[in-house]
Formats: sequence, structure tokens, C-alpha cells
Amino acid sequence: MRSYLFVPGNRSERFAKALAAGADVVIIDLEDAVAQTDKSSAREHVAEAVNAGAQVCVRINAYGTPWFEQDLALLASINVLSVMLPKAESVEPLHALRAVTQVPVIALVETALGVHQALEVARGPGVERIAFGSVDYQLDISSDGSDEALLYARSQIVVASRVAGIEGPIDGVSVALDDEQALSRESCRSRALGFAGKLCIHPRQVAVVNRCFSPSERELAWAHEVVQAFEQSGNGAVSVRGEMVDLPVLLKAKKIIALLSTV
Repeated sequence: MRSYLFVPGNRSERFAKALAAGADVVIIDLEDAVAQTDKSSAREHVAEAVNAGAQVCVRINAYGTPWFEQDLALLASINVLSVMLPKAESVEPLHALRAVTQVPVIALVETALGVHQALEVARGPGVERIAFGSVDYQLDISSDGSDEALLYARSQIVVASRVAGIEGPIDGVSVALDDEQALSRESCRSRALGFAGKLCIHPRQVAVVNRCFSPSERELAWAHEVVQAFEQSGNGAVSVRGEMVDLPVLLKAKKIIALLSTV
């Protein structure tokens, strides 16, 4: 799962377009994108879409808000693909979710406390992946949102995910809707740090994200060359393109090849 596309829960006329955009996962949002006065109708739109067969993730409202319990009631009545929990900072809301649904949870870490307790969150019940809420996080720490300012948080999330043994994390959104080069640069940087996917806020971002988080032809050619050379060497260290290939490099090559089969 590389691309996660948000669509506002109160804009049901956009659901079909989002589902047809090629994203690996569509997230119907009940939180930030929906005004307080529209929360109830947004839940109704989600229920209608899911009951009609839509396979979606639902971002609910944060634990402790007036709408959290109502969102739990919705989840208890429908079968969603997964649920995204915003402001994930501890295991308490995860236990509350587990009491009403067994679907996988994407824990959205978007505060300093969430980053500080990322490992606790990653090990929480039902957590499948962590997503980085980069925009809210930079607001929380009064950051300019630069790569350097967010590097610590991103690295913490990647390490916590690996230590907890869950899927690779999902990086935050790119707000540059009309800058494909910037989106590509951000996505490639995220993948290099250890992220496995990225949140999207517009359908036209999906193709770029999918491409950046998939093995390139050059990577695949290298990976196959490494595997072949290792086998021909009798499973001993060997040189490929002037670089030494030992077991860790072989495992990396096999991982790239395996990733292709999942996309």
C-alpha cells in the first residue's frame, strides 16, 4: 500500500472519483475536512458508501472530542477496510477502538507527544501502520516544516515501526498541489528514509506517489543482477558493478523484487 487518498466525508459526490483515482487506499475523512455542523451527515454518507460496497479507510475524530463516541458507533455498524486514528499519542483510544471493531488501525502521529511515544503507539492493539501528520506536527512544535525540522520525527516513526514489527509507515501530505517535481522529490526522500507510502490530498498526486514508492526499472535490474551473481558465486560474497555484495545486500535485492509482486 503506497498511496492513501483523502476525500471529505461530507462530499459524497467525490467518493466515486476518489475510488477511481488509482490510490491503493481511499480514506473518507470525518475529521479535519468536515465542519462540526456536517459531522452527522458525513457519517451517513460513509455508511451509505460502505453498505453499497465501497472498500475504504475511515479517519474518525480524535479521542476526547465530542464526536469520538459517535464515530465508534458508526464503526460498530459497518465493515470498513481500516480506520485512521488522529492525534495518536497513547494506547487508550486504541483499546476503545478494539472494543467495537477488529479492523486494522492506521495511527496518525501528529504531535510532539505522539512522536515521543511512537513506539508505544506502534505496539498498540490493532495498529497496522503509523502515518505521519506532518502539517499538524509542525504546528504543534512551531516549526517551519522544512525537511531538516521534520527529520527527527520522521526517523522516530520509521524506527518505532520497525521495532514494533509493523508495516513501514506512511509519510504526510504534500500541500504543493501543482508542483509534481516537489511531490516527487518529497516522495523519494520519504522512501529513502524508510517510509513505505504517502498520504495524498488530491487525485492527481496519486500516480506520482505510486511511481516513487515502487521499484524503478533500474532498481529491479540491479536486484536481479545481485541475486544472480550471488547464486553463481555459491552464496559467497561477490562484486557487482564494482560494489561488494554480501548477505545484507542480497536480502535488500530480494526485498526489492518481492515489492514488485505486491504493486
